[in-house]
Amino acid sequence: MNTLMKDQERNVLENKMRGLYITNPGEVSLKENMESRAPEQGEVKIKLIYGGICGSDVSVFKGKIAHASYPVTPGHELLGTVIETGADVEVAVGTRVVVQPNSYCDECERCQAGKTNLCVNKKSLGVNVDGGFAEEFTLSAKYILPVSDSLSDERAVLIEPLAVVVHAFKQVTIGKDTSVAVIGCGTEGQLAIALATYLGATITAIDINEEKLESVTSYGDITTLTPQAVDGDLEFDVVIEAAGVSPAVKQAVDIVKPGGDVVLIGLTAEATLPIMKIVRNEISIHGSIIYNFPFDFADSLEYLNEPTFTVDPIIAEIIPFNEYERAYEAAASGEHAKIILNFKGD
Repeated sequence: MNTLMKDQERNVLENKMRGLYITNPGEVSLKENMESRAPEQGEVKIKLIYGGICGSDVSVFKGKIAHASYPVTPGHELLGTVIETGADVEVAVGTRVVVQPNSYCDECERCQAGKTNLCVNKKSLGVNVDGGFAEEFTLSAKYILPVSDSLSDERAVLIEPLAVVVHAFKQVTIGKDTSVAVIGCGTEGQLAIALATYLGATITAIDINEEKLESVTSYGDITTLTPQAVDGDLEFDVVIEAAGVSPAVKQAVDIVKPGGDVVLIGLTAEATLPIMKIVRNEISIHGSIIYNFPFDFADSLEYLNEPTFTVDPIIAEIIPFNEYERAYEAAASGEHAKIILNFKGD
């Protein structure tokens, strides 16, 4: 009897793990005994390696996303290793993978049109369903992409956020000598600078934070300006708005060339725009939200596999996940590009 009880206790412990948990806005904690669910048919269990803290993670923590659900396990920029599979899964145990964190139904009109990023039934990890900031988590194998062994963990964890920029760039033409302005030099802004540089564009970076402007010079010959210092005569073929604030959207329209393109990646509730200028100058404004999987992820992976594609400055710090309070504070400060939580071990 004692042996049976000990075996039962051991099984319970083996199905427990540690992970982050947001009970209510402003209340994040480390839970020691979270359930670790076995994968069912078509699912995989992943042991997390790295998790990137995104601006939306900070917004969920601060209670600034209206459709967020609480309590919730945060986290959607996820790199890990498959440690267990359910039936009908082709990915082998031991495979390193990244996660596509936004579900899609494959059945609605938008999915049928190939726009899975606009799925009417979309749910987002770490926002309105539990995310992956835990030692282990289980999800459908439909949403994972294997990562080549040649790619370091530090580059692989950037596949998901880079896919946002890859998707945005597909709406415009950027090549050698295209003049590009990037407004906002957070993670997505820096990834836009990195990709535009790789594609041969001439780039001007705009941000209110001069330290961020200093850091983007690591990508190459980048002109840097604060918003106030932008000359009224400056014009660009393409403007990428990645700041997510109303004045940045207006400035994007102010500085794009006639016939040029503005791509909005940042999320701001509203902005007042000069419609007559937009119409008379045939300015094209593109909204761009997340990505289409697996295509944008595969392209992101391809770029990151190129040694000449520079992304090293994007990761500001890698912090053990049990120091989550310090990590969230750094991410919420707005002073850094990307903060990574390390789940490899304390």
